[in-house]
Amino acid sequence: MTTNQKFTVGGFQVNRRLLTAGAALTGVGAVVALAGTALVCTALVSAGRGWVRTLETHPAEMAQRTFQQAKAASAAGREAWRSSVN
Repeated sequence: MTTNQKFTVGGFQVNRRLLTAGAALTGVGAVVALAGTALVCTALVSAGRGWVRTLETHPAEMAQRTFQQAKAASAAGREAWRSSVN
């Protein structure tokens, strides 16, 4: 049987040459898509790092400060509630 001969599968004929070419193009397309995704991710990470470097306050420090403020506000609210109940 040659590679471009048709063979029967479940009642219909499939051209092996077209099937092989389609599978190969699908594989090449997947590799190209993966390479494009890697390039996009690299560009986004680089831009994010550059943006963080321009900030006056590091994001971790800002998050720690906000967490401390939230804890203080929570404690103040709890104390206000306790004093109003008694």
